[in-house]
Amino acid sequence: MAQQVYDDYFFDEPAYNTHDGGYVPLEVADAPESKLAIPPLLKPDKETDTDVWYTLEAQKGETQILPGAKTKTWGYNAALLGQTLAFEVGKHIHVTLKNSLDELTTFHWHGLAVSGPYIDGGCHAPVYPGESKQIDFTLDQPAATTWLHAHPCPSTAEQVWHGLAAMVIVRDQHEASLPLPRTYGVDDIPLVLQDRRFHEDNQWDYQADYDPDGVQGPTAMINGTVNPVFDVTTQKLRLRILDGANRREWRLHFSDNLEFTQIAGDSSLLPKPVHFTHLMLTCAERAEVIVDFKNYKEGDVVTLFSDDVPIVKFRIHAFKPDNSVLPDHLLDVHAPEVLPTTPVRKVVMSGMDEAVAIDGKKFSMQRIDATQPIGLAQYWDVSNTNTMDGGMVHPFHVHGTQFLVISRNGGAPYPNEHGYKDTVGVNPGETVRILVRFDLPGVYMYHCHIIEHEDGGMMAQIQSYDPNKPMPTYKLMDMDTLMNAFAKERGVDPKTMWIPGMDSYKKMGMKM
Repeated sequence: MAQQVYDDYFFDEPAYNTHDGGYVPLEVADAPESKLAIPPLLKPDKETDTDVWYTLEAQKGETQILPGAKTKTWGYNAALLGQTLAFEVGKHIHVTLKNSLDELTTFHWHGLAVSGPYIDGGCHAPVYPGESKQIDFTLDQPAATTWLHAHPCPSTAEQVWHGLAAMVIVRDQHEASLPLPRTYGVDDIPLVLQDRRFHEDNQWDYQADYDPDGVQGPTAMINGTVNPVFDVTTQKLRLRILDGANRREWRLHFSDNLEFTQIAGDSSLLPKPVHFTHLMLTCAERAEVIVDFKNYKEGDVVTLFSDDVPIVKFRIHAFKPDNSVLPDHLLDVHAPEVLPTTPVRKVVMSGMDEAVAIDGKKFSMQRIDATQPIGLAQYWDVSNTNTMDGGMVHPFHVHGTQFLVISRNGGAPYPNEHGYKDTVGVNPGETVRILVRFDLPGVYMYHCHIIEHEDGGMMAQIQSYDPNKPMPTYKLMDMDTLMNAFAKERGVDPKTMWIPGMDSYKKMGMKM
């Protein structure tokens, strides 16, 4: 029986970002080809059989991205983006979070099942300039490609745009037992997909490019590299692809319509491999794919495109034959039981521009919008009511958990949505049912991951709790403290300070 190969992007074409009034099409930059930057693995400060220690520093830098002047950038233990972290499930992880920037930031572990709100690193966990904080956690979740990014609402989008985003690989014994490429930097390659506009002297200007529906730029930047080339020395590559853009959707395909195999999504391996020629990722989604170059010879070039624009060239060198076979089954996925008495949570994402909201409200830092006992699975029906002018696909993300996609408008999920996820694109007029369980108590955010939308208020908070213990109280950041801190650090009056997400609140007569 021939395997099924999917050749469309699944999502609703009228809602693609190409139809946005503010859409910025990608263009091939007038710059030479460069070797694809591969972020190094961050080395631990110390490691034992049971524990490992890291220092993670948010810092400023300059990066040679285009010919001419270097671009001022931010990164984690790097001038731009960050060194890749690799965490082992079951090991106790200690991290020193160090802020060497001129303003407060947070360190959000997107996709890690850690306690909230402080370790999770949302807006309630600020690290001020010149300060350090200590966190520790032990992971109990499947192997996955996750990531780290700043999350100081309502300045998350601007800080990610400056470069505060890094890949985090979670490893476990089950994944290690499978015949998959896993030599980092050789046949196991991170691809962080972003886009930027370069202004005078090759600098970024977030305020000049600002759009409340998401900031975009015409230049694709892959791992911080423009016009990248990767030298292929093995027959098979494992690409860990992250949509790390503020707004852009990536519709990916290779030259020659080369087939590839997706083996993992956001938060785990898939139950079985899924074969594609075309793949669309919405903001913050991840996909691990295996590309087999067996039909190519030394000197050939295979190109990865987004829509019709080349974004990475793979230059084929001599390689040894690889006859390894992907197993038909990759992961057992067990849906937790839902009690018949458990109500279905309704979550409604609405609006565009400054009018974005969840359940008709904008995010308030000290408001808890929902509660859910730990260990108790619950269906969430997540709806996108935004259908004006074709609407937008809203990528919906939940902190601190891995959920299962159960259905789309009562029908089956997309073929590559049967593993664990933490972000799912919801089409206009669609309701996606997900199955959510929190295993750790805390306060967690859930929101649209078009980052300007979350900064503009399309976000809410849920508190998970142990029903056998008194409900804890958490110290949550308040808006005045946050604004005064930013103003002091920037040397401006809080009343005149420009914080991008606050425009949405002001125009709607609201306060965060």
